[in-house]
Amino acid sequence: MSTRERERVQVRTGGGEMPASLWLPQAGSGPGILLLQEIFGVSAYITRRAADLAEVGYVVLAPELYWRLDAGPIDMADPDVTGQAMALVQKLDWETTVADAVAALGHLRGRPEVRGGTGVVGFCFGGGLGFNVAAVADPDVLVSYYGSSLPHLLDLVPQVSAPSLHHFGLADDFLIPEVVERIRGAITRGPADVHVETYEGANHAFDNPDYGMHDPEASALAWQRTLDFLHTHLPVS
Repeated sequence: MSTRERERVQVRTGGGEMPASLWLPQAGSGPGILLLQEIFGVSAYITRRAADLAEVGYVVLAPELYWRLDAGPIDMADPDVTGQAMALVQKLDWETTVADAVAALGHLRGRPEVRGGTGVVGFCFGGGLGFNVAAVADPDVLVSYYGSSLPHLLDLVPQVSAPSLHHFGLADDFLIPEVVERIRGAITRGPADVHVETYEGANHAFDNPDYGMHDPEASALAWQRTLDFLHTHLPVS
């Protein structure tokens, strides 16, 4: 993973200024990617993935979606880190959070450094949120990693026109294979160009090396597929 530096910025929303982090590519400009966090917030892992995307030419914005809760950073070393994060995410109002994420996408689209379109990449909580954002704000591409809210968002399928790539582990404790197949069946009937990739033996959050479910092989393969998909649908000039 890369270590490109980030800049703190503010995103105007209906409820005030939402903090976010911005990463620029070496060229200083490029297509934009809205990066949506896991339930663990804009963690060290998310910042590394943002830097990875900037390294290959994208302008990346990661909003702090817990900002309305006035919560401090989640301690990934806490033995009950999942419980800690679940307690936070359950306090969010879904529609307000969607609106905040859409505002962040609008902010990204309006930045002078962004040239060549904008996409959304989301992990876990952010994977489902990204699908909802795609339904209401029409990004150029969507990549969703094990979107935990997807089973409850399938009525939005007709509204999602962006080409999308979805990653699921087949040993996921939260999205079991039967649920993954239900998601696949629904989203592939929609108007978008949809690709669903599955990974034998990989659990939820398999891309996160700071969490106990990390699967290095699945992570590396999914990331390469992500970059290939982005370069096809949101090319860097």
